[in-house]
Amino acid sequence: MNVNRLLLLSSLLCPLFAAQEPPAPARLRIVVLEGEGAINNISEHRAKEPVAQVLDDNSMPVKGASVTFLLPETGPSGEFGGGVRVLTTFVDEKGQAVGRGLVPNQSAGPFQIRAVASFEGLTASAVINQTNAPRTSPSTGGISRKLWLIAVAGGAAATGVALAARGHGGSSQTSPAVGPSTLPGIVISPGAPTFQPPH
Repeated sequence: MNVNRLLLLSSLLCPLFAAQEPPAPARLRIVVLEGEGAINNISEHRAKEPVAQVLDDNSMPVKGASVTFLLPETGPSGEFGGGVRVLTTFVDEKGQAVGRGLVPNQSAGPFQIRAVASFEGLTASAVINQTNAPRTSPSTGGISRKLWLIAVAGGAAATGVALAARGHGGSSQTSPAVGPSTLPGIVISPGAPTFQPPH
Protein backbone atom coordinates (compact mmCIF):
# COMPACT_ATOMS: atom_id res chain seq x y z
CA MET A 1 0.00 0.00 0.00
CA ASN A 2 2.80 2.46 0.93
CA VAL A 3 4.79 1.47 -2.14
CA ASN A 4 1.79 2.11 -4.39
CA ARG A 5 1.27 5.52 -2.83
CA LEU A 6 4.93 6.39 -3.37
CA LEU A 7 4.76 5.32 -6.99
CA LEU A 8 1.61 7.35 -7.53
CA LEU A 9 3.11 10.39 -5.82
CA SER A 10 6.35 10.16 -7.81
CA SER A 11 4.45 9.80 -11.08
CA LEU A 12 2.57 13.01 -10.24
CA LEU A 13 5.66 14.96 -9.13
CA CYS A 14 8.05 13.93 -11.93
CA PRO A 15 6.24 15.92 -14.63
CA LEU A 16 6.31 18.99 -12.36
CA PHE A 17 10.09 18.78 -11.95
CA ALA A 18 10.55 18.11 -15.65
CA ALA A 19 8.44 21.16 -16.52
CA GLN A 20 10.88 23.39 -14.64
CA GLU A 21 13.81 22.34 -16.87
CA PRO A 22 14.09 24.69 -19.89
CA PRO A 23 13.78 22.87 -23.20
CA ALA A 24 16.97 22.38 -25.16
CA PRO A 25 17.28 25.00 -27.93
CA ALA A 26 16.87 23.85 -31.52
CA ARG A 27 19.55 26.28 -32.68
CA LEU A 28 21.94 28.90 -31.35
CA ARG A 29 22.45 32.50 -32.33
CA ILE A 30 25.46 34.62 -31.39
CA VAL A 31 25.16 38.41 -31.21
CA VAL A 32 28.14 40.79 -31.03
CA LEU A 33 27.50 43.34 -28.27
CA GLU A 34 30.86 45.14 -28.12
CA GLY A 35 34.04 45.40 -30.17
CA GLU A 36 32.66 45.65 -33.70
CA GLY A 37 34.43 48.41 -35.64
CA ALA A 38 36.82 49.19 -32.79
CA ILE A 39 40.15 50.91 -33.50
CA ASN A 40 42.88 49.55 -31.23
CA ASN A 41 45.79 51.76 -30.15
CA ILE A 42 49.10 50.07 -31.02
CA SER A 43 51.18 52.77 -29.30
CA GLU A 44 49.42 52.36 -25.96
CA HIS A 45 48.78 48.59 -26.29
CA ARG A 46 45.05 49.10 -25.81
CA ALA A 47 42.24 47.23 -27.53
CA LYS A 48 38.47 46.92 -27.23
CA GLU A 49 37.59 43.54 -25.73
CA PRO A 50 34.95 41.68 -27.76
CA VAL A 51 31.66 40.81 -26.02
CA ALA A 52 29.25 38.26 -27.52
CA GLN A 53 25.89 36.93 -26.35
CA VAL A 54 24.53 33.45 -27.04
CA LEU A 55 20.75 33.24 -27.58
CA ASP A 56 18.27 30.45 -28.34
CA ASP A 57 15.36 30.35 -30.82
CA ASN A 58 13.29 32.61 -28.55
CA SER A 59 16.11 35.16 -28.10
CA MET A 60 16.67 33.95 -24.54
CA PRO A 61 20.22 33.65 -23.10
CA VAL A 62 21.66 30.12 -23.28
CA LYS A 63 23.21 29.42 -19.87
CA GLY A 64 26.06 26.94 -19.92
CA ALA A 65 27.14 27.79 -23.48
CA SER A 66 30.79 28.46 -24.28
CA VAL A 67 32.28 31.00 -26.67
CA THR A 68 35.67 30.65 -28.36
CA PHE A 69 37.35 33.82 -29.64
CA LEU A 70 39.95 33.26 -32.39
CA LEU A 71 42.49 35.88 -33.53
CA PRO A 72 44.47 35.77 -36.81
CA GLU A 73 47.86 34.04 -36.61
CA THR A 74 49.64 36.58 -38.84
CA GLY A 75 49.35 40.21 -39.82
CA PRO A 76 47.29 42.68 -37.83
CA SER A 77 46.00 40.79 -34.79
CA GLY A 78 46.58 40.62 -31.06
CA GLU A 79 46.70 38.34 -28.03
CA PHE A 80 44.41 37.59 -25.15
CA GLY A 81 45.63 37.44 -21.56
CA GLY A 82 48.40 34.88 -21.25
CA GLY A 83 49.69 35.51 -24.77
CA VAL A 84 47.18 33.24 -26.55
CA ARG A 85 45.31 33.80 -29.82
CA VAL A 86 42.48 31.38 -28.97
CA LEU A 87 40.36 31.99 -25.85
CA THR A 88 37.43 29.83 -24.72
CA THR A 89 35.15 31.11 -21.98
CA PHE A 90 31.72 30.27 -20.57
CA VAL A 91 28.81 32.70 -20.71
CA ASP A 92 27.38 34.40 -17.62
CA GLU A 93 23.73 34.37 -16.51
CA LYS A 94 22.91 36.82 -19.33
CA GLY A 95 24.46 34.51 -21.91
CA GLN A 96 27.38 36.90 -22.43
CA ALA A 97 31.07 36.06 -22.90
CA VAL A 98 34.02 38.49 -22.94
CA GLY A 99 37.36 38.10 -24.74
CA ARG A 100 39.30 39.40 -21.73
CA GLY A 101 42.82 40.76 -21.89
CA LEU A 102 42.91 41.59 -25.61
CA VAL A 103 46.08 43.50 -26.56
CA PRO A 104 46.87 44.52 -30.17
CA ASN A 105 50.09 43.45 -31.86
CA GLN A 106 52.37 45.95 -33.63
CA SER A 107 50.94 45.37 -37.14
CA ALA A 108 48.63 48.15 -38.31
CA GLY A 109 45.55 47.34 -40.37
CA PRO A 110 42.11 45.69 -40.25
CA PHE A 111 41.53 42.16 -38.96
CA GLN A 112 38.71 39.87 -37.85
CA ILE A 113 38.03 38.10 -34.55
CA ARG A 114 35.97 34.95 -35.03
CA ALA A 115 33.55 34.07 -32.21
CA VAL A 116 32.14 30.51 -32.08
CA ALA A 117 29.39 29.58 -29.62
CA SER A 118 28.82 25.95 -28.55
CA PHE A 119 26.11 24.26 -26.49
CA GLU A 120 25.10 20.57 -26.44
CA GLY A 121 26.31 19.87 -29.97
CA LEU A 122 24.94 23.12 -31.44
CA THR A 123 27.21 25.87 -32.77
CA ALA A 124 26.90 29.40 -34.10
CA SER A 125 29.55 31.86 -35.24
CA ALA A 126 30.04 35.57 -35.80
CA VAL A 127 32.82 37.84 -37.04
CA ILE A 128 34.01 40.95 -35.18
CA ASN A 129 35.88 43.50 -37.33
CA GLN A 130 38.58 45.62 -35.68
CA THR A 131 41.56 47.72 -36.79
CA ASN A 132 45.01 48.20 -35.25
CA ALA A 133 46.31 51.75 -35.70
CA PRO A 134 49.16 53.83 -34.29
CA ARG A 135 48.20 56.97 -32.41
CA THR A 136 48.68 60.12 -34.49
CA SER A 137 49.76 63.32 -32.79
CA PRO A 138 50.14 66.85 -34.18
CA SER A 139 53.91 66.75 -33.57
CA THR A 140 54.32 63.80 -35.95
CA GLY A 141 52.52 65.51 -38.82
CA GLY A 142 49.06 64.11 -38.10
CA ILE A 143 46.33 66.33 -39.52
CA SER A 144 42.60 66.13 -39.16
CA ARG A 145 40.38 65.23 -42.08
CA LYS A 146 38.72 68.65 -41.85
CA LEU A 147 42.00 70.55 -42.28
CA TRP A 148 42.97 68.27 -45.14
CA LEU A 149 39.68 69.02 -46.93
CA ILE A 150 40.20 72.77 -46.41
CA ALA A 151 43.68 72.48 -47.92
CA VAL A 152 42.34 70.63 -50.97
CA ALA A 153 39.50 73.14 -51.41
CA GLY A 154 41.97 76.03 -51.18
CA GLY A 155 44.16 74.46 -53.83
CA ALA A 156 41.17 73.95 -56.12
CA ALA A 157 40.13 77.59 -55.65
CA ALA A 158 43.66 78.80 -56.46
CA THR A 159 43.64 76.73 -59.64
CA GLY A 160 40.23 78.19 -60.58
CA VAL A 161 41.51 81.76 -60.10
CA ALA A 162 44.55 81.04 -62.26
CA LEU A 163 42.43 79.55 -65.04
CA ALA A 164 39.96 82.43 -64.90
CA ALA A 165 42.80 84.98 -65.11
CA ARG A 166 44.28 83.16 -68.07
CA GLY A 167 41.02 83.05 -70.04
CA HIS A 168 39.52 86.45 -68.97
CA GLY A 169 38.91 89.28 -71.50
CA GLY A 170 38.94 87.32 -74.77
CA SER A 171 42.45 88.54 -75.63
CA SER A 172 44.83 86.37 -77.58
CA GLN A 173 47.57 87.24 -75.13
CA THR A 174 48.23 84.69 -72.46
CA SER A 175 48.91 85.64 -68.88
CA PRO A 176 52.07 84.41 -67.26
CA ALA A 177 51.64 81.08 -65.54
CA VAL A 178 50.60 81.43 -61.94
CA GLY A 179 52.40 78.94 -59.70
CA PRO A 180 52.04 78.11 -56.04
CA SER A 181 54.90 80.48 -55.13
CA THR A 182 52.98 83.54 -56.47
CA LEU A 183 49.65 82.83 -54.75
CA PRO A 184 49.06 83.65 -51.09
CA GLY A 185 47.62 81.07 -48.72
CA ILE A 186 47.95 77.33 -48.99
CA VAL A 187 50.76 75.39 -50.60
CA ILE A 188 50.00 71.78 -51.51
CA SER A 189 52.84 69.33 -51.82
CA PRO A 190 53.16 65.54 -51.50
CA GLY A 191 52.67 64.37 -47.92
CA ALA A 192 50.83 66.28 -45.22
CA PRO A 193 49.45 69.74 -46.21
CA THR A 194 51.32 72.77 -44.80
CA PHE A 195 50.01 76.29 -44.30
CA GLN A 196 52.19 79.33 -45.12
CA PRO A 197 51.61 83.05 -44.57
CA PRO A 198 50.83 85.28 -47.56
CA HIS A 199 53.89 86.26 -49.68
